[in-house]
Amino acid sequence: MWDLSVIFSTTNLVTSLLGSIIGIIFGAIPGISTAMTVALFLPFTFAMEPIQAFAFLVAIYVTGAYAGAITAILIRTPGSPASAASVLDGYPMAQQGRAAEAISIATVASFVGGLFGSVILIGLAPHVANIAMLLGPPEFFAVGLFGLSIIASLSTDNFLKGILAACLGVLVSTVGIDPVAGTIRMTFGNRGLIGGVEFVSVLIGFFAFSEILKKIEERRKEADAPKMTVSGKLVSLKTVWSNFFNMIRSCVIGVLVGIVPAVGTGVGSWVSYNEARRAAKDKSNFGKGDPRGIFAAESANNAACGGALIPTLTLGIPGDHITAIMLGAFLIQGLTPGPTLFRDNPEIVMGIYMMFMVSVVFMFILGMLGVRVFAKILDIPLNILMPCVLILCLLGTYSNTMNIIDMRIALIAGVFGYFFQKAKFPIPPIILGLILGPLVEFNFRRALLMSNGDFSIFVTRPISAIFIFIAVMAFISPILSKQYKKYKEARNAKV
Repeated sequence: MWDLSVIFSTTNLVTSLLGSIIGIIFGAIPGISTAMTVALFLPFTFAMEPIQAFAFLVAIYVTGAYAGAITAILIRTPGSPASAASVLDGYPMAQQGRAAEAISIATVASFVGGLFGSVILIGLAPHVANIAMLLGPPEFFAVGLFGLSIIASLSTDNFLKGILAACLGVLVSTVGIDPVAGTIRMTFGNRGLIGGVEFVSVLIGFFAFSEILKKIEERRKEADAPKMTVSGKLVSLKTVWSNFFNMIRSCVIGVLVGIVPAVGTGVGSWVSYNEARRAAKDKSNFGKGDPRGIFAAESANNAACGGALIPTLTLGIPGDHITAIMLGAFLIQGLTPGPTLFRDNPEIVMGIYMMFMVSVVFMFILGMLGVRVFAKILDIPLNILMPCVLILCLLGTYSNTMNIIDMRIALIAGVFGYFFQKAKFPIPPIILGLILGPLVEFNFRRALLMSNGDFSIFVTRPISAIFIFIAVMAFISPILSKQYKKYKEARNAKV
């Protein structure tokens, strides 16, 4: 039996609380990713006991995934890529004076997602992780293709613009070193681009800098406009209950995406958002301040945290870049993730399980206590708030890689984002293209190397064939639905 008094010792609980506070603070700063925060505080665990060390790191991981939604909702600047989907409905809610409600929705959804992820982690870790071992390059390509099929749903207003935006995202993702041949491509002689275009820089540019430019343009109009009021109303239990199935569906998607190595939590949030929109009878309010979008995105990205820890603990394969850094903590503690960890150190595995759940509880408490405090950011005058956001974004962008070129990329992306909004080009497909472009390209080429150029490898392997079929159907169904709607309208008009 495990000694729960040791696991839930005062030292471990205080350490977890400290990690939760750090995760929320750093996770909400644009450009300071959760991975960077974990790496920054990793040396502090050198002198800690194993359970205490993982209580600290897991708390940063869990709360960091949630905290990115705070700035995504308040100032249209995701604190992390996983929170980018929350911008679509969270920011419009803040503009409507419902910032406190939007943040409380994100907090509740993150809590549900975190608990769901922890239950799956505890109950199915050794069994579910084996599924990931069945996936090879064809399957990873098919999963990436399925993710790109979401573009069809996100671009129903103008499908062609959505496709062009996604192609731009994929094109930008190819800058740097060829992942298969190892050659340098599309850098135009700039050595700073050899490592590729940093995703965080583009994300901050498109969402944060473009919004700053937009606010500058609207400055004169806002002088005559009434001051926006921020309601302190939190999400109601009725709203939470009505989104229960939405959150469970999103949690399942988040966990499944999290289990697949190297896919990341951002993909899960976009897929869940798309599925929530697809399943809704009334889709007209999505992107305009619909709570269902926040429930879906935030429950998925926090459930993915538990999913990502499954292959990390059971196979020693990191589920994402954050758990890859956490593998270093295992080595520092003299532990080897994998089956031997469960056999030789079961008390540490149980400690990680329990501290994950404790972190989720701390995240919920701190989030709900801070909702009204967070919302007060919108009371700050724009001529003070926007320069502060600009400075934080520049500092966060630079500190992410210590490369000055990333600041320039963010500024350039901001200008493009501003004009894209003017031209009504959707931003989400660009972000999806950036996230999934490397995954699709790398595994497509690896699969063809495996089959000596035979394309049938993608349809002769069952898992790959199923995902490709679903992707094709997901891609064409909104188009067919739109055409059928036009046909019905034309037919009714004749009658």
